[in-house]
Amino acid sequence: MNIRTPDPLMARCKARLASVGLFVMISLGLSSHGYSQIQSADGLADKFRSNSYSREFDHWFEAFKTRATPPDLHDFLWAMPKGGDLHLHITGSIFPEWWLELALASSNRGYAYFTRVSINNCAMKDAWPKEGGAITSRPVIEPIYFETIDEARFTQLEPCLQSEFKALTALDDRQKKAWLSSIRLDHEGEGRDEFFERHWQRLGDLTANPYIVAEGLARNALAFAEEGLHYFEPQVLAEGYRTPNGTPMPIKVSTQILVDRMGEADVQASGIHYRFQQSILRFLPDAEDRLARAFEIVAEEPMWVAVNMVGREDNDKGHPRRFLEPIRALRRMYPGVQLSIHGGEVDEPNTHVRDTLLLGATRVGHAFNLISDEPLLQSLRFGPFLMEINLISNLKLEYVDRFVDHPFPEYLRLGVPVALSTDDRGMWDTNISDEFFVAVHHFNLSWSEVVQLSEASLAHSFLPAEEKEELLNAF
Repeated sequence: MNIRTPDPLMARCKARLASVGLFVMISLGLSSHGYSQIQSADGLADKFRSNSYSREFDHWFEAFKTRATPPDLHDFLWAMPKGGDLHLHITGSIFPEWWLELALASSNRGYAYFTRVSINNCAMKDAWPKEGGAITSRPVIEPIYFETIDEARFTQLEPCLQSEFKALTALDDRQKKAWLSSIRLDHEGEGRDEFFERHWQRLGDLTANPYIVAEGLARNALAFAEEGLHYFEPQVLAEGYRTPNGTPMPIKVSTQILVDRMGEADVQASGIHYRFQQSILRFLPDAEDRLARAFEIVAEEPMWVAVNMVGREDNDKGHPRRFLEPIRALRRMYPGVQLSIHGGEVDEPNTHVRDTLLLGATRVGHAFNLISDEPLLQSLRFGPFLMEINLISNLKLEYVDRFVDHPFPEYLRLGVPVALSTDDRGMWDTNISDEFFVAVHHFNLSWSEVVQLSEASLAHSFLPAEEKEELLNAF
């Protein structure tokens, strides 16, 4: 159970923030009576907690923003303590280099992987009968480069299809570079379709390896702790994993692998707190059954604290109201299951955010088109519901062409509770400090607003009340 105090993490943040703050003051020629009196990292933290110093630091921060270069500003934001990241998909938050390294290392546990490096039109060849002239009715699935499958699946392929694949261990340098690029949005013209319809399919069977996911969790925890984050709440499947021979892994085994890795000394020493969400893909035909299973998992597994529904919202088969009656039925059976649901991650105006709240969600992921539902926007001011904002994700996936077009500052300054998060940072090489940098740089956030974002993320986390209070007090 994750019950440590955040003292080691806070100590590192205080020391970094003091050193970075003093450096930028010297390099930029800034001065502050309050800042000049700080003699230690502990003194800095104490003054941050003081209302009078907060007002004074607001003035210093405004002067700092005026004079600082973008790298100076980013360094400062990286060093400062931050609250929580409430919206991230763990399999989208593992960097491509980590995926490759961990996939290759999985051979020690008996796993082997193959990836598609050529397309030989095998699907069409297999669909054509040996006699007769008609195409069979069997559907043909469009193949994609660098789809990765495990050995159990590979051995079941027909010889033509096997010829399209190459062992991950046998890739040459050019193929490795292309494989890494295939799960990163790093080329002009790549965007929403590439992300939703290609990236996850390429990861393929890698996401069914609990040891890879567990290590990806741990590496994210350590990386977040390094940049001063106090809490993260990733979407991590509790089940759906497979053994090296391709058989389903019991949930008690997979959850133990995930929890045990997060309980190891390196993660515990980092001081970061965490809980998990169980997510379902909302537009699948059996999504209602998956939703019921997700409720059951959250009710039974102590480290899983919420249910989420994911998947591109421009697929109308996953619209929120589809789940209204199923969720009402599940609430009759399961007390205390929290909901944080994607809503409003679409271009066009619709009622998705409103309908997501009707489902019982207390946090809404993205809420990008909330801006078009003006009566709802007004009603959410100073309210109990939090909007999880993903600035870089929304740019990368083409919901905005420029950061300045994002509705985030309107939400923030109207008083709608908001927090910044990273979404799928492994697929665009970012961190939580980058999200704060974009917010400060493009929307001229005040110091009070920066602090407000972190406090909101902790206050709206799904942590138990005592642990949440502990983190808020420490922050």
